[in-house]
Order: sequence, then C-alpha cells, then structure tokens
Amino acid sequence: MEEQTVYDKAVINRINRLQGQINGALKMIEEGKDCKDVVTQLSAAKSALNRTMNVIVSENLVQCVRETMNNPDEDTDELVKEAVELLNKSR
Repeated sequence: MEEQTVYDKAVINRINRLQGQINGALKMIEEGKDCKDVVTQLSAAKSALNRTMNVIVSENLVQCVRETMNNPDEDTDELVKEAVELLNKSR
C-alpha cells in the first residue's frame, strides 16, 4: 500500500500565492488592462507553478530514497523510474 504524501506548509503557501496570481490576472482581464501587463502576470504565475512542481517532485524523490533505505526489499529501479517520470511531467 502506498504511503500518503504529506505536503509541508511552504508548498501550501506557494499554491495559495499562485492562486492569487491567477485571480489577479483574471481581474486584470475583466478590467481590460493592457495585454503586456496581463502576460507579465500570467508569466509570473507560470514560473511560480513550475517552481512549485519542482519542489514537490524533489520532495517526492527524497521520500522515495528514504523508503528504499528503510526497506531494502523495495524495487529501487521502479521508484527511480517513477521519480524521473514525475520530473519529466513537471517540465
């Protein structure tokens, strides 16, 4: 059975800030703000999303390594493949 992932408060805070950035972009669009300003806001949100996904993937990789160290019978190759797949998806 898979262990439930626990996300730390910093990741939750990142998601909340990201949500604020998206809501800000939506408000800018509704108010008819300049295209350049909207794109700048969306670009910041996109960067924040990418950084958040990278943090989550790296924390998952650390967790996989710890599980492997604690349970040598675990299929290490499969855990590494899963971590690499997540890393690729996050790009």
